[in-house]
Amino acid sequence: MGKISTILWDFGGVLLTNGWDRGSRKQAAEKFNLDWDEFEDRHELLLSAFETGKVSLPEYLQRVIFYRDRSFTPADFERFFFEQSQAMPESLAILSELADTGRYFNAALNNESLELNEYRIKQFHLADYFDAFFSSCYLACRKPDPKIYRLALYITQSAAEECLFVDDRALNLECARELGMRTIQFTSASQLRADLASEGVIISPERSKSDTKGTN
Repeated sequence: MGKISTILWDFGGVLLTNGWDRGSRKQAAEKFNLDWDEFEDRHELLLSAFETGKVSLPEYLQRVIFYRDRSFTPADFERFFFEQSQAMPESLAILSELADTGRYFNAALNNESLELNEYRIKQFHLADYFDAFFSSCYLACRKPDPKIYRLALYITQSAAEECLFVDDRALNLECARELGMRTIQFTSASQLRADLASEGVIISPERSKSDTKGTN
């Protein structure tokens, strides 16, 4: 098995909190006094189109929330929507260390709507760490569709066995393994660091010769 050259990363549940998951939607239903079943049904019907860039955030909100008069505004709801995203600092620190080594091609492989994806990239400075973003809203397909993994391999020109994918969801990882990728299921930053090491991933940057002078 060859050395890892490419590392693909999920966002939600690994580097950041999930942006618009069931828990966030439950909080929204309580805060804005929404009928949960109706809200969730409409969300599920639009989810694929929303995360593959076919439906914008304003269109999503119109269909899911503002199809009837509300006591709050779209701006109120959008503010809550974006506030759900929070950093996972320990995981981001590992990604930063990896980026500093310059050894690996780091790329996002995530399911996310366009506006949320771009907000998270800017808000958490993810372009400082990633070489590319293979997001569902850009590629018009979502995990666990095999197409999105193949596109990541084609675009990076990486051999599957030299590609490592980090995600918190088992199904997404199963599909990657079927294509020959190596995988890590994220549970914690300490576990991630240990599993990266077991895969032969070097996290600390190499010290230059000038750094090592006088240390013997």
